Amino acid sequence: MEWYQPGDLIIGGITSQIVYHFQEILFEECPYQDLSRDPAIVTKFYQHLVALTFAVKEINKNLKILPNVSLGFHIYDSYNDVRMTYRSSLDLLYTLHKYFPNYKCDIQKNLIAVIGGLSLEVSSYMAGLLGLYKIPQLTYGSFAPKVKDPRDLPSFFSMVPNEAQQYTGIIKLLQHFGWRWIGLFAVDDDSGDHFLEVLKPLFSKHGICLAFTERLLNQDHWHNLDDIFDLINRVYLPFTNSKARTYVLYGESFTIMALNTFLFLANPDYKENISFRKVWIMTAQVDFALSGPQRSWDFQFYHGTISFMIHSNMLSGFHAFLQDRNPYSTQGDGFLKDFWEQAFDCTFPNPQGALQINEMCTGEERLESLPGPVFETYMTGHSYSIYNAVYAVAHALHVMCSSKPNSRPLVDCKRVALQDLQPWQIHPFLQGISFNNSAEETVFFNGEMEMGTGFDITTLITFPNKSFLRVKVGRVDPSAPKGKEFVINEEMMVWQTSFNQVVPLSLCNDYCDPGYHKKKKEGKPFCCYDCAPCPEGKISNQKDADDCVKCPGDRYPSKDRNQCIPKMLGFLSYEQPLGTGLASIALSLSLVTALVLGIFIQYKGTPIVKANNRDITYTLLISLLLCFLCTFLFLGLPRKVTCFLRQVAFGIIFSVAVSCVLAKTITVVVAFMATKPGSSMRKWLGKRLANSILLSCSFIQAGICMVWLGTSPPFPDLDLLSLTEEIILECNEGSVAMFYVVLGYLGLLSLISLIVAFFARKLPDSFNEAKFITFSMLIFCSVWLSFVPTYLSTKGKYMVAVEIFSILTSGAGLLACIFSPKCYIILIRPELNNRGLLTRRKN
Repeated sequence: MEWYQPGDLIIGGITSQIVYHFQEILFEECPYQDLSRDPAIVTKFYQHLVALTFAVKEINKNLKILPNVSLGFHIYDSYNDVRMTYRSSLDLLYTLHKYFPNYKCDIQKNLIAVIGGLSLEVSSYMAGLLGLYKIPQLTYGSFAPKVKDPRDLPSFFSMVPNEAQQYTGIIKLLQHFGWRWIGLFAVDDDSGDHFLEVLKPLFSKHGICLAFTERLLNQDHWHNLDDIFDLINRVYLPFTNSKARTYVLYGESFTIMALNTFLFLANPDYKENISFRKVWIMTAQVDFALSGPQRSWDFQFYHGTISFMIHSNMLSGFHAFLQDRNPYSTQGDGFLKDFWEQAFDCTFPNPQGALQINEMCTGEERLESLPGPVFETYMTGHSYSIYNAVYAVAHALHVMCSSKPNSRPLVDCKRVALQDLQPWQIHPFLQGISFNNSAEETVFFNGEMEMGTGFDITTLITFPNKSFLRVKVGRVDPSAPKGKEFVINEEMMVWQTSFNQVVPLSLCNDYCDPGYHKKKKEGKPFCCYDCAPCPEGKISNQKDADDCVKCPGDRYPSKDRNQCIPKMLGFLSYEQPLGTGLASIALSLSLVTALVLGIFIQYKGTPIVKANNRDITYTLLISLLLCFLCTFLFLGLPRKVTCFLRQVAFGIIFSVAVSCVLAKTITVVVAFMATKPGSSMRKWLGKRLANSILLSCSFIQAGICMVWLGTSPPFPDLDLLSLTEEIILECNEGSVAMFYVVLGYLGLLSLISLIVAFFARKLPDSFNEAKFITFSMLIFCSVWLSFVPTYLSTKGKYMVAVEIFSILTSGAGLLACIFSPKCYIILIRPELNNRGLLTRRKN
């Protein structure tokens, strides 16, 4: 079959709509040459021919492109066979079906370029022959070419974008919907090999696993029943058993017909089988084309299919041009009659009087009445590419004529084209071509002689009448602005009815909920895993977390370990029961101390007050009062001033108190020793010794504290780590070493006081204050010895409470042991408060 229209310059076309099942040549008999048998026609591919003729018609009417030059065309079919492809290519090169290689015997046919073919095989066979003559070949099929370097085939131009853009689009599409367990079908040829070779590493790199990979037979093996049934056995099981709900299909234009056949033979009721309802992702070369008996099959199986499509657009006048096709009025179209009969399932009158089985074709049938798998009236991506290919050749000729040196105006281009033009001369002009087509879209080739546009993403909506509608839902275009290279409109997506119009899952196992993380299964792909709960102290707040993470310092894990909860601010405040209790005790002890001080001042002239060194006693009571009051520096919100003062105040005041006790104890010992005849200790009696001990011991502690404040003073701080659910507002001691030096010095004074008091405990009754000092210092030392481990083992407000409790307890011990007996005598037994009784020696 052919379609020829003469012209000054001829554009050839090799289409792929007719299928003959040629027998294998074994050279045992004369090869079968008769092509009169009824061919199988993929009717929807007839639009490819119409697009080429439509573009030629428009160009011939446009005086701005090639004035005074007419374009013609000559279209053959490849029959999807290597032998017929070579034959059709030779038919384009020569006329009258007589081949004289390297000789031009007919000047009426000036072939300038060839458009075709649809598949990799057809395009490769054409390129091998046309490349010898350097005739530009503009292919309109989307496939991975065997030739990577355009310099290897300088006459080979692709009217579609690089197929690698589809690979990127597939990855981004799977990532967008979270599909990670994928079934992969690829046609068993060179293109399929390239597809698998590239896509498998990309899947692994982007966290996507293959549930299975199956190779589909190409059309060359459809006649082999053993191969077909072997494929059925391999393909059927993945459909019924696999958890994968998303299948990627890479193939050729006839792959859908093959897949339908395989599934029908495996299970005639596959369309009703829920396990067969999948999300199909198909590449641009796969077309929804059915022919022959398949036209009656239900197409609902592919509802919701996502396809990467060669970009197309509406062209003014194309729809009307299609509707004008009529087998009785259209001249020269050798394809139209067979197309019409198979498209409308009718028969034209047979002049030989053969029996008519089908209805008669009237010529009044309308193309828009045909379902989508039979014929589409909307311009497809392949037809749009053919249309742009014709215009690319025309614009290249226009530029070449305009740029020829010393040429006449453009009206003289006919003479140049007819007499001087060689096909190879337009190569550089084609490579640099850039123009706006009638749809106002820019057409240009990139550096690899491919169209510099991306792919459309469509979803398929099927209808019970076996028609369908393609809805554009996205775009893949690497040349788009950053962030817009991949666009998908999820709201426009449609899904199989079994998915209830929600995005289906395609996973090896269900998602791990928040609070869990993925745990690898031994011997399984990385997409198959168990879900393990997050360990203590960690959370995961998203599905399918690879690992659990720790919360920030100011947050803590929830009970379900799926979120981080803000920590509460914690400090020992007055409003809390513990703070209220400690403050009440401190205030009560302060009042008691003040009361005792008042009693001693009121009864300062009594013997018992005089006998106990009033100045040291007053100093001890005042220091104890200040000790109880300094606990209020530990309560409430830690501030800069309170943090700066509280430990220093505590250290100095307690040192004064213990120094007073030590001074009183040493005074008792010296006084006893001075009573012995001839003792030299008499000179130490008096207030000077006690004051010296008090001042010297207190100044040492004050010096230590000044060094501490001058080098590394305490400051307000946040402790985020000690407690799980609470942020501790605390006073950082600045230098922990200096803090323990202060405590150590205080402990040293206490220990010395305890030892001295212990050895003085058996002195005569007139000096028995040493016994009470011994008891008080024993309590004091016990409290502070137990303070250190307790302090180190607590956190937060309880650490502060321990120190306050130790201050109050040790101070209360001193107050009670030293002053309660004296207050008892002063207030309750005043008769004992006389000099005679105090100086009486024990018998």
